[in-house]
Amino acid sequence: MVRVVDAWVARTGRTDVFAQIGKGGWEPSAMPFATMLDPAEFKKRFTEADVIIGHAGMGTILSALHFGKPILVMPKKASLGEQRNEHQLATARRMKDLGKVNVAFDEEELSQCLDQIDTLMVKDRISPFAGSDLIEGLRGFIRSGS
Repeated sequence: MVRVVDAWVARTGRTDVFAQIGKGGWEPSAMPFATMLDPAEFKKRFTEADVIIGHAGMGTILSALHFGKPILVMPKKASLGEQRNEHQLATARRMKDLGKVNVAFDEEELSQCLDQIDTLMVKDRISPFAGSDLIEGLRGFIRSGS
């Protein structure tokens, strides 16, 4: 994913892209990046971003929905050795079906989506708090001793 975004940045000359790339050895040449950001810097960059691009981790998706940011995800795949199972693929499919995220399932689709990145719309925001149905369900479960 990072290689595709870096190639897109080089091709388009975008200067408004920043990446947190994690530990992996390969480093982008066309965009500024950090291996990891401390929580305060991560939140600052996240809230200042116009669009979020990331893998289909629930933390990233929920943060984008909470902060009202358009998000484009490319799920990591176990079939490519990126994960131990296909949970991100399942998450991406479900969240796409719910209309909450934009998804690119492969590098070609990601490249096409990047060319349309400025047209992505903000999906419905979510509350940072659990809904009353979930809270009552959890209370009932705890009280039942199950």
